[in-house]
Amino acid sequence: MSNGHLNVKDFGKKTEHLHEIKLEELPKLPYPYEDWVDPPMPPIPAAKLADKDVSLDGILNPVLPIPKTEAEKEALVAKFLVGLKKLLTKEDNWPFLKPFLLSLDNCVKCNTCADSCHVFEASGRADIYRPLFRSDILRRIIKKHITPGGKLTARFANNINLNWETVARLAQLAYRCNLCRRCAQTCPMGVDNGLITREIRKIFSQEMGIAPAELHGDGTIKQLKTGSSTGISPQALIDLLEFAEEDITDRTGLSIKIPVDKPNADILLIHNAGEFLSWPENIEAFAVLFELAGLNWTLASEMVAYDSVNYGLFYDDLQYVRVTVRHAEAARKLGVKKVVMGECGHAHKAAMAIGDRVWLAESNVPRESCLVTMEDIIMSGRVKYDPERNNFPVTLHDPCNVTRSMGIIEPQRRVMRKIAPKFREMTPHGVNNYCCGGGSGFAIMQSNNFPAWRNTISGRKKFAQILNAFTKEEIDAKTGLYSCAPCSNCKGQIRDLITYYDAYERMKLQYGGLVELILNCMTDVKEGYIEWDEFH
Repeated sequence: MSNGHLNVKDFGKKTEHLHEIKLEELPKLPYPYEDWVDPPMPPIPAAKLADKDVSLDGILNPVLPIPKTEAEKEALVAKFLVGLKKLLTKEDNWPFLKPFLLSLDNCVKCNTCADSCHVFEASGRADIYRPLFRSDILRRIIKKHITPGGKLTARFANNINLNWETVARLAQLAYRCNLCRRCAQTCPMGVDNGLITREIRKIFSQEMGIAPAELHGDGTIKQLKTGSSTGISPQALIDLLEFAEEDITDRTGLSIKIPVDKPNADILLIHNAGEFLSWPENIEAFAVLFELAGLNWTLASEMVAYDSVNYGLFYDDLQYVRVTVRHAEAARKLGVKKVVMGECGHAHKAAMAIGDRVWLAESNVPRESCLVTMEDIIMSGRVKYDPERNNFPVTLHDPCNVTRSMGIIEPQRRVMRKIAPKFREMTPHGVNNYCCGGGSGFAIMQSNNFPAWRNTISGRKKFAQILNAFTKEEIDAKTGLYSCAPCSNCKGQIRDLITYYDAYERMKLQYGGLVELILNCMTDVKEGYIEWDEFH
């Protein structure tokens, strides 16, 4: 099929690839990447590709084995319909039924959502990635196969065939959206295409057992079995914290003991477990900041409670509840006054915004964003700092789940204005920000050729935003540029973008969280907390 206009009625056609990604049609990047040529999408080894469906766009994620017989295909289509019907009933979908139905019913096909979508724009405006395209397919399936009299009226409508190809491509298309919900924010009717996409994912996971391994088997299931989505067991956690205490002394000159399972503390701090392995400087910075600020805080060593990750938020209500209940129970057992969520955007939304529907049934423990906690520390004067230590160009990325989904906009900015003399905003920013391109679990999806798609297309707009935040003179100077991203998931994506585009070598672009910037300018801490000669 061509890269031009694609009609929804073509979605179920038998063809090798419904959409061909044409790298030469992607938007050009700003300075110093005007001459950048995107490398070809890496081929998938034949052994991995055998019997796997990649008929949407040639990208293998999620992995969908092609059924061997027509009977097996028909059985999977039937399962899909069963799951779709459940989405439309209060008994099976009470958390999201009302906004789901409103989004299905109120679209006026104005396509305002398309102009707000970074994936659609960065793909060269390919119809297959248009937010409305995905939702309209689901609407037509519902109208034809679930609405009374739908099959009769479908004969006179521009409809699609509900076959295996349609179902398989819809599963793939649900994972070409970051669920950033920028489309919902700009829709004049309040239609939430991000929610519709998430509900499509839910059908495949809850009814058909189809979900990316990184989210389900290597994510949620590993977290419930071992204690962490990274595989860190409670004993491994203790070992890592002992190493962190030694590293704190080396980096800061301070001797800090990280409290674990301290009963009746004011604060239970929960980190994304990715910090322990990939960015230990983040958890170390929190420990130093909280101790020097005189806070009464603790971490938990109970299974699941030391990992704020909750991938069920992205794909499966049942898996989401299994994890968030464990977080609530740990807070109740420790008797803490409140839970503070570390720098992880989706953990914020999972435990706070969505968690309100679940936590109150188990434990009415207040939850707070670490951004608010850090603002209170800085504004109250509890720690001493010298902004001149951060006298380098700094910009701020807004994690979608913290800003657009929860409205936490100013706390991090009030901190930045105090500690970073050369802070400047991206355009646009705040609730209007663009997703990093790694949202909804994409940042951890490293298999097959999906990372190339993620870096080339879904992350393209964010990389351009970061470049545009700095002047040509600052870029050419190569003295150090800092992209602050107070979210573990976003940091992983920005790290991959910097690597993919060789941006550390080209312009000495570094990334990190907000708490590291605070530590870097605290006068009770040895200078040089941010290490410019290292990139990881």
